[in-house]
Amino acid sequence: MAVTIFALMASNYLGKLLRFTTFGESHGSRIGGIVDGFPAGIPIDMELIQFQLSRRKPGQSALTSPRSESDEVEILSGVFDGISTGAPIGFQIVNKDKKSGDYDHLKEVYRPSHADFTYAKKYGIRDHRGGGRSSARETANWVVCGSLARHLLHDIKIHSYVEQIGPIICPHPWEELDLRSVDQYATRCPDLETSNRMTDWIEKMKEERDSTGGVIRCVVTGLEVGLGEPIFGKVQARLGEALFSLNAVKGVEFGTGFQAAAMRGSEHNDVWKKDKSMKSNHAGGILGGITTGEPLHFRLAFKPTATIGKAQTALNQKNETITLEAQGRHDPCVVPRAVPIVDALTAFVLADLMLENKTRRP
Repeated sequence: MAVTIFALMASNYLGKLLRFTTFGESHGSRIGGIVDGFPAGIPIDMELIQFQLSRRKPGQSALTSPRSESDEVEILSGVFDGISTGAPIGFQIVNKDKKSGDYDHLKEVYRPSHADFTYAKKYGIRDHRGGGRSSARETANWVVCGSLARHLLHDIKIHSYVEQIGPIICPHPWEELDLRSVDQYATRCPDLETSNRMTDWIEKMKEERDSTGGVIRCVVTGLEVGLGEPIFGKVQARLGEALFSLNAVKGVEFGTGFQAAAMRGSEHNDVWKKDKSMKSNHAGGILGGITTGEPLHFRLAFKPTATIGKAQTALNQKNETITLEAQGRHDPCVVPRAVPIVDALTAFVLADLMLENKTRRP
């Protein structure tokens, strides 16, 4: 029985010394979570948390889902007079703009490339309203947790941006972009010409009742040397566990990633200089699973949104083949809204690794 209970818990938490557990569904009354292991005595900036939530929420522009949620977070415990107490930090976000009736036509239908079928077979029951627990609505919780973790990172800077939407790719390397200007663009690609082309592509997908995927790059600067474990618990493994939890992520690569397969060792090796910096950073800021102090950078590939209005073949619970034209409110491209989620998950994992690192040396 104990093993069964643990298995049920294991799918709803992330982290080791710093851990969060979440609850809620897309069309439930509310979502929320608990952050445990958060140090006492840390002033909590609620404006920072709310700002990060506003970056993720739907209805930001014509490129996103029209669902209108204020996403106002309420702290329930663990903070007193604006300062963390060391107790678990509990929070909730009320779901206000639910239109569950829009999903009645999906009650007995398994949407293509969605979690409907696998959830039904795994649990014997599923919430068809917006995907229930499998909905990206859950990720608002992650943004709260990651925003709390940012309070522990001090001078560490995390910047994610959209590098690609469909076939449109930003031609500039991240070093040449102003990553602080990401939010000035609806696509969250900080290059005006590329962003405009991405916008045109997403609008084309909307007109055709279709969807598109893309790529996000994340860059972290100011990291100390030595975060991560050399065997199990490598930085890329810990980050990978978190980032692959994002619904639409199909691939994560660090540094040169898959391009390294075509390189020679003499090309790929990062050589140390006397000042302990590197002449190159093909490894993406990680050697042997441990941070080098160089910028940590990685890319995430997102598949196209599964729920589309375009007619397609689907299967229902009676094992009948039907034609489905999905209704409801959906993003034609989830990638721009995923940027703050990538930031949040990265912040949480790094904060957890920093706390863990404090146990390694006096």
